[in-house]
Amino acid sequence: MGLVEGPGGLGQGGAAATLGEDSLDAEGKYEEYGYNAQLSDRISLDRSIPDYRPKKCKQLMYPEDLPQISVVFIFVNEALSVILRSVHSVVNHTPAHVLKEIILVDDNSDSVELKFNLDQYVNKRYPGLVKIVRNSKREGLIRARIHGWNAATAPVVGFFDAHVEFNPGWAEPILTRMKEDHTRIILPAIDNIKYNTFEVQQYANAAHGYNWGLWCMYIIPPQEWLDKGDETAPIRTPAMIGCSFVVDREYFGELGLLDPGMEVYGGENIELGMRVWQCGGSMEVLPCARVAHIERTKKPYNNDIDYYAKRNALRAAEVWMDEYKSHVYMAWNIPMNNPGVDFGDVSERLALRKRLQCRSFRWYLEHVYPEMRIYNNTITYGEVRNSKASGYCLDQGSEDDDKAILYPCHGMSSQLARYATEGLLQLGPLGSTTFLPDTKCLVDDGRGRTPRLKKCDTVSRVSQRLWDFTQNGPIISRDTGRCLEVEMSKDANFGLRLVVQRCSGQKWMIRNWIKHPRH
Repeated sequence: MGLVEGPGGLGQGGAAATLGEDSLDAEGKYEEYGYNAQLSDRISLDRSIPDYRPKKCKQLMYPEDLPQISVVFIFVNEALSVILRSVHSVVNHTPAHVLKEIILVDDNSDSVELKFNLDQYVNKRYPGLVKIVRNSKREGLIRARIHGWNAATAPVVGFFDAHVEFNPGWAEPILTRMKEDHTRIILPAIDNIKYNTFEVQQYANAAHGYNWGLWCMYIIPPQEWLDKGDETAPIRTPAMIGCSFVVDREYFGELGLLDPGMEVYGGENIELGMRVWQCGGSMEVLPCARVAHIERTKKPYNNDIDYYAKRNALRAAEVWMDEYKSHVYMAWNIPMNNPGVDFGDVSERLALRKRLQCRSFRWYLEHVYPEMRIYNNTITYGEVRNSKASGYCLDQGSEDDDKAILYPCHGMSSQLARYATEGLLQLGPLGSTTFLPDTKCLVDDGRGRTPRLKKCDTVSRVSQRLWDFTQNGPIISRDTGRCLEVEMSKDANFGLRLVVQRCSGQKWMIRNWIKHPRH
C-alpha cells in the first residue's frame, strides 16, 4: 500500500509539509477528499504533533482504575492514509488498558481501497483491536454513529470523525470526569490540521455555541471560567461542534442516542446539547484533552446539506425549544405554518422528553446559554413586499454602504425583516449571541430621502429607529412621519429606489405573522 510508518519524515511534529513538482495528481485528490490526500500518503501514520495542552495539565494526576473506552470512527470515501493515521494516533496516545476497541464504521464508501486494503491492514497490524462495521446503504453521519454505538462494548464510547490526530494524555482527563459523573458528555478541545499542508495549528480554548439556524460555532468560554483563571478547568458548553464527543454508553442509550429521524448531519450536535442539559446532564469541553481535526473543503454528504440542516433544525425546534422555536423558523426565513419542509414524525422524541422529565428551553437559555439574543417580541418576519413592485423585496444590500435596497425576492437571509412590538424594523440575518453584532435597524434620520441601516443602539434618537406598520398598510417613521416607499428611477437598480418621503398611500406586506399587535 506504500504507507509510511514510524517516527520522522514529512510533517513530523505537526509541521507544514509540501510535495515537489511531481504532485500532478494533487488537484484531483483535493476535489475528491477536501484535503491533500496525496501529501497525506507521504506523511507517517505515526507522526507526532505539538502538545498544545495548557502546561498545568501535565502536572495533574489521574486514577489508575479508569473505565474502558470504545473509540468509534465514522468514514465515507476518506483517504486510507487519513483513516489509518487516526487509528495509529489513538493507539499511540491512549493507555492500552483503557482502549478496549476501535470501531470503524464505513458508511457505504465507494472506494475499493477502503474494503479489502483496509481490512487486510488492520487485521494484520492490530489483530483483535479493530472492528469494521459496514453499512449496506449510505445512512448519513447521525445513523452511522448509532450503528457504532450498537457495536461498542466498553462502558464509555468516543465518537470521532476519521480525519483526526490525538494529543498525548487525551483520554485520562475525559475518563476521570466520566468516572466522577456518568451524565456528562465530554468534548475534547479541538485544534486544526490544515487541509493543504497538514500543519497542526492551535485553536484558542472555546465553548461550542450556535446561531438560531442551529449552525454551530465557537464562542468565548463562560465568564465564570475566565474569572477562575484555571486553563485546565472544564468549560461549560451549550452544544458541540460535532466532530468528537465522549459519552457513557448506557447513559447515552437512556438519553435517546442521536435522533434517528434526523438525516445525514447538521443540527444533531445542537439538539444533543439542548437535550443533555434540559434532561439533567451536562456538556463540557476539556482543555487538557485535545484532538486535532481536518476541516475539509469538501464533505461527502454535500448534496442538499442545507436542506437536511434545515429539516433537522426544525425537528430539534419542535421537540426542545418550546415558544422559542419561532426563532429557528425566523432564522431560516420560512413560515411556521406550512414551512415547505417535511421534518417527519417527532412524537417519539416528544415522548422521550416527557419520560425524562426534562426542563424548559427557557431554563436552558437562562442557565446554560445566557449569551443568546432573544427575539420573543417579534410580531411579523420574512420578506417585505411593496404593492407597487410585488416581485421585489426589501434587502439589506451591501454591508459596506448601510443602505437598504429593493432586490428580486429570493427568500434568503439578506431579505429577512423582523418587526417587533416596540416598532423596530430589523433587516438581515437574525442575530445570534451577544458576542456578535445584532441585526441592523432600518432608520430614518431625517437627513435625506435614503433609509439607512444602522446598529440599533447607535442612532441619535430612539424614535429614528421606530416605525408604525400594519399589514397591507404604510410603514411610517415615528420620528419624521415620513413613509418608506418605492419610486421609479431610471438610474436605480432594477429601476426602483427605496425612499422615505411624504406618504402617498403605498402599502407593504410582511410574509409571516407570529402574533398580531394589540390596538
